[in-house]
Amino acid sequence: MEDPSRGPTRVCVYCASHVGADPTYADTARAVGRELARRGTDLVFGGGQVGLMGIVADEMIAGGRSVVGVITEHLMKPEVAHAGLDELLVVADMPERKRVMFDRADAFLTLPGGVGTMEEMFEVLCWSYLGLHPKPMGLLNVAGYYDDLIAFLDRAVDDGLCKPRVRELLVIGDDLRDVLDRILGS
Repeated sequence: MEDPSRGPTRVCVYCASHVGADPTYADTARAVGRELARRGTDLVFGGGQVGLMGIVADEMIAGGRSVVGVITEHLMKPEVAHAGLDELLVVADMPERKRVMFDRADAFLTLPGGVGTMEEMFEVLCWSYLGLHPKPMGLLNVAGYYDDLIAFLDRAVDDGLCKPRVRELLVIGDDLRDVLDRILGS
C-alpha cells in the first residue's frame, strides 16, 4: 500500500471507546491493528487509550506503524488520551475532530461502536454519497453486530429513499482481510 512518493496509506478506524460485552470485539480490534500494521498502513483514530480504539492503536504501535490520535479538549479527561502516539492532536470540538481525522485519512474502516461511531461513519458516507470525496470505506460486521444496520440501508434503497450507490460506497463484510483488500487493494 505504500506509495514512495506519498508515504504509507493512513486508515481512519472508527470504533467504540468501550470493549463491549462480546470478547470477539476486542479480539477483532487486535486483529485489525495487527493486519493494518502487517500491510504497512498507518492509523488515524480518536486518540483514546480505552476501549476498542485503544486496542487497535496499541497493536499498530506494537507493529511499528505511525499512529495519529485526534481528541477534543472535552474528551481529554474522560477518555484519557493515549500517551504512546506519534502524534496527538487536541482540537476544540467534535466537528473539528472529525474533519481532521477525515483530512488525515486515505480510507476508513468501521468496527463495532455506538452512536459516536455511527455518527462519524455516516457523515463520511454521506459526503461520499454526495460526491464530495472518493475515499474508500469499509464496515466490518463483527459477529453480526451490524446486521440491522445493513438491513436498514437495504430498506432505504428498496423503498427508494437512497440510490443503490449508497450500498456500493460502503464495503461491508465479516472477513477482515477481504474488507481490507477491497478498500486498500490486495
